[in-house]
Amino acid sequence: MKHLIGLAAFVSLVVVVGAAASTSAKPGGSADSVYAWNLTAANTLNALPGPAGGAPPASQVSMGMVEGAVYDAVNAITPKHYRPYLLTRRFSAAASADAAVATAAYEVLRAVVSTAPSLSDTARQAALQSLADSYASSLADVPDGPFERQGVGAGRAAAEAMIAARQGDGRFGASQWVPNSSPGHWSPLLDANNNPILDPTPWVGGVRPFLIESNSQFRSIDPLPLDSAAYAAEVNEVKAIGSATSATRTATQTYIARWWQSNPMVSWNDVGTQLAKADGLDALDAARLFAMQNLSGADAAITCWNDKYHFDYWRPWNAIRRAAEDNNAATVADPAWSPLFAAPYPEYVSGHNCLDSAHVRVLRMLFPDAPTDGFSITSRSTLIQASDAKTRSFDSFSQVLAELIEARIWAGLHFRTADVQGQVLGRNVADYMAAHYFASVGKPTSNSRP
Repeated sequence: MKHLIGLAAFVSLVVVVGAAASTSAKPGGSADSVYAWNLTAANTLNALPGPAGGAPPASQVSMGMVEGAVYDAVNAITPKHYRPYLLTRRFSAAASADAAVATAAYEVLRAVVSTAPSLSDTARQAALQSLADSYASSLADVPDGPFERQGVGAGRAAAEAMIAARQGDGRFGASQWVPNSSPGHWSPLLDANNNPILDPTPWVGGVRPFLIESNSQFRSIDPLPLDSAAYAAEVNEVKAIGSATSATRTATQTYIARWWQSNPMVSWNDVGTQLAKADGLDALDAARLFAMQNLSGADAAITCWNDKYHFDYWRPWNAIRRAAEDNNAATVADPAWSPLFAAPYPEYVSGHNCLDSAHVRVLRMLFPDAPTDGFSITSRSTLIQASDAKTRSFDSFSQVLAELIEARIWAGLHFRTADVQGQVLGRNVADYMAAHYFASVGKPTSNSRP
């Protein structure tokens, strides 16, 4: 299998950078540590409570930090290298890549867990101890001596550069939501005590991006006007198939809607690992892949959440219950309508589709033959029934993206336009990344630094 190509071969990009990585020789060493710490990072971040950064958009931001540092650490010690993300200092080529990867990932994860708010002391100490144990185990596999020390030095330098760059970046800042009771604006559902159910990480859209110029650089087009025929068609579509008691939605559609209630960051890092292992990537190219995926994903999350609170567009349950207020004769109010699932933040654009699209765009760049061989995704959704399959196989990236648009409608979470425009946003961010970052040394680029 020969998936990996230079980004210049990805013809849909206007400007692309990169160079082919060799699958026959491995100058960057084994990628096993890259894969192991990618999984450790995904599991650690996904396990955090939502307000402590475990919600999908926030965990994606933290994952971008981890994988950006890992890339810089491995890149700094590899003779065949790419342009750095933050760390411009070079280290000995004899340094241990395993020590560099483990140290970079551990130090960033430790900083994230140590500073996360809304985390109990018990949970924080348990997470920190688990990370420390994983780090100790990783270093125990590296022979003691100068090569280990040099690898640790490279990893620590990369982590310190990342942590310093993200100081005061807006993480865990104030909510961006300004309540507005006018038609077309979002209002939260209420819990059993009539308290609003709010976004656990409403600050994501205010975070300083990693790659793009601003968190509104790729602002989505306006959502559909409430009095338009297109809007009425989308309302009536989700009204019929997205309700909690829909007679239109099939059992398979309900299962798929439940199955996709998972963290895209976790799913797509796993797919990236599958494809990278199949191609036999070395440590540097695997680290580069994960940096490209997760920094693009982080900026897609930031841009998406900025859109959500900029437009403050109402969810289907707002629109259907209050259809008498939309000045559209083609919609009819149903005050008792409820979705299959709810989400505690504005509708436009779809966050899941933003993240999925960014990751898929990167994977398509680097693994254009993946549809030939396919891949699997294991959902961690807590809403899957005990008898349902958790792992599903896909023949192509297009199959996944098409299903995601429908799945969010079947769930009653989104109108079709929000799903489609979420995928546009994710592609735009990933394309910008490819045009400005991670080029081979000597290739022209217009990189800017956070």
